[in-house]
Amino acid sequence: MLLDVEGTTTPLAFVSGRLFPYARTRLRQYLEAHGRSDDVARFLALMDQDSKTSELKELQGHIWEEGYRTGELTGEVFDDVPRALRRWQQQGVGVGVFSSGSVLAQKLLFRHSTAGDLTPLLRWHFDTAVGAKTDADSYARIAASIQMPPERITFISDVVGELDAARAAGLGTALSLRPGNAAQRQGHGHLSIRSFDELIDC
Repeated sequence: MLLDVEGTTTPLAFVSGRLFPYARTRLRQYLEAHGRSDDVARFLALMDQDSKTSELKELQGHIWEEGYRTGELTGEVFDDVPRALRRWQQQGVGVGVFSSGSVLAQKLLFRHSTAGDLTPLLRWHFDTAVGAKTDADSYARIAASIQMPPERITFISDVVGELDAARAAGLGTALSLRPGNAAQRQGHGHLSIRSFDELIDC
């Protein structure tokens, strides 16, 4: 199983309403503390663009790290997520994460989650260092990295364009229909699920 984070394991509102504002309000202080005050305007512009650049994602992850450490931040996950992760582990199904958020940010969210430390239930973490989530080659690289035939991997995301790319690489796919997710185009042909509990046989 290969999981997206925002809108799949975690509410969109937590990422956009809690994590992003947290990083933004602490950006200047963090950069000044690291002798990079000249970069403030540039990173604010990247945030305004909702940029997926690795440089910004890594910076956000480091800022969030302090918030998780102090307890100001707790990673939100949907109630069915820890159940599914434990079920898949018991079934011998490896589970990984592919998110535009950095690997550091992923691990922090799942280590300090509302359900406790979930990182022992996750075997792999991938971010856009392997490529864009809308690029089929990214999924081919992930399959090669974990030495698994693409057809034996199922990718779950809330974005049809990402699922299209995964399917083009030979992966199975499922569209996550969580509360607050953006509407997706009709006729996409992907399995639609509202909970990981619907994947009981996976």
